[in-house]
Amino acid sequence: MKLIKYLLIITFFIVASCDKNSILISGLKGVNDSFHEQYAPDKRVAIYTIEFENYDDKIIVKGETDSKEAYVKLLDSLKILKVDIINKIRVLPDSVVGNKMFAVAKNSVINIRSEPKHSAELGTQGLLGMPLKVLDKEGDFYRVQTPDRYISWVDKGGIELMNKGEFDTWNTSKKIIFTQNFGYVYSERSSNSGIVSDITLGGILKYLSEDASFYEVKYPDGRIGFVKKSEAVIYNSWLQKLNPTKENIEAIAKKMDGFPYLWGGTSSKGMDCSGFTKMVYLMNGLIIPRDASQQVNAGKIVDKNLTFEGLEKGDLLFFGTKATENKKQRVVHVGIWLGNDKMEFIHASGNVHLSSMDVTQPHYDEFNKNRYLGSRRYLGVKDIQLLDLKETLK
Repeated sequence: MKLIKYLLIITFFIVASCDKNSILISGLKGVNDSFHEQYAPDKRVAIYTIEFENYDDKIIVKGETDSKEAYVKLLDSLKILKVDIINKIRVLPDSVVGNKMFAVAKNSVINIRSEPKHSAELGTQGLLGMPLKVLDKEGDFYRVQTPDRYISWVDKGGIELMNKGEFDTWNTSKKIIFTQNFGYVYSERSSNSGIVSDITLGGILKYLSEDASFYEVKYPDGRIGFVKKSEAVIYNSWLQKLNPTKENIEAIAKKMDGFPYLWGGTSSKGMDCSGFTKMVYLMNGLIIPRDASQQVNAGKIVDKNLTFEGLEKGDLLFFGTKATENKKQRVVHVGIWLGNDKMEFIHASGNVHLSSMDVTQPHYDEFNKNRYLGSRRYLGVKDIQLLDLKETLK
């Protein structure tokens, strides 16, 4: 309805005006904003940067989007107006990427940045073996999309580019997953041999063979190595046996106690608050949204009265600035409720540690209690934003 209204208004002013292009571009801003709101309300997980220009009495439409549907509908809307345009829109991925539209992380941890340069802010991280969609290329950086749909840039040295056939082969191959916080992949079947690389919690490699003590594994780029069987398991077996109970959420969370804080981090080498909650749920077989401000929109709302009553172990607690008449609620921090008689929760702030909402406890967290916004429950909840990795086995 909103789009139809914009088109009618634009048509009226075109007829009434002698400066048709200027009026048209002004009116098209409303149409464009409507498409942006529909297809890319969150720029972290979708791309829509299309704009209109008036150049030499011609209307140029340029920009980028990763939505073919948005592109087609925008052009259809412009046809309704019967206005000629010069189309410079890129629908990603395009010829810049070629047929290498997929990639897999080949380092223990890859840094994925907000812009295509090493000095840019760290947006998120990827773990060894993580599958990625490749959307664009600029210099030595590729714009990729992670399984949680987060879009940002990674240095070419961290990924192995693949075509669809190679990518499908990787995804369907037998693999192992590393279950310790830190470790190594060795060049021979001995921990006294050389090291191929380090590996961290959640890292995945292709299975080749095994003996009593080691898995023989293959990297996305073809390197061969050996992982101690005491530190890893067959991925599908691990996934089938996973039982994301409240107790298992707590066990994995406490396993990360003491991990260092790193803005944008999602690995045992360093993690921010939402990177911590993300890793806890990942190691329980669930891919959840990346940032706290996204995580607060998933799952089931609990503790509406902000009294900490009715909370269960594993629920996510959100903190920040409450909404006012002039400003929306702003979520800036998240932790995991442990549901014990000490009213404890565990979160990444400075490092991963336990805090309490009970004023009588020595680790009482008055600061976060005063900015508590509410909680969400993920366990046992069906939500399109919560991806159960067991579904991939089907």
